[in-house]
Amino acid sequence: MKVWRRSYDTPPPALEEGDERDAHTQPAYRDVDPADIPMAECLKDTVARTWPYFEGEILPQMRAGKRVLIVAHGNSLRSLAMRFDNLSEEEVVELNIPTGIPLVYTFDQDLNVLGKRYIGDPAVIEAKVDSVANQGKAK
Repeated sequence: MKVWRRSYDTPPPALEEGDERDAHTQPAYRDVDPADIPMAECLKDTVARTWPYFEGEILPQMRAGKRVLIVAHGNSLRSLAMRFDNLSEEEVVELNIPTGIPLVYTFDQDLNVLGKRYIGDPAVIEAKVDSVANQGKAK
């Protein structure tokens, strides 16, 4: 299960058409081209989707001197952090970003990370990181 949840390039088994989880049938995706909605996705696919969006929409705002808040699904955030922090495919497997905890990055003009920090109580942050790390494990 961890290989599907955390690996870089191994997607889970694809959903079958008509599956209740199929995004093609969900109202939130009604304006998305069906060809752009995968039946399975791994982190490599997420990087291919999120990085061009970051470069085209978010980075210009940052370069204009704006502070930007990115709120996204865990894998979307992992895909950005992988690029920001220059993590390898092996290293990103162990990256656990806690849900709902702000992570502040500081960059130089060339998008090199000068610093990063979570905002909040360190004990709460650690517990949330552990919670994400343990998702999908048998109880």
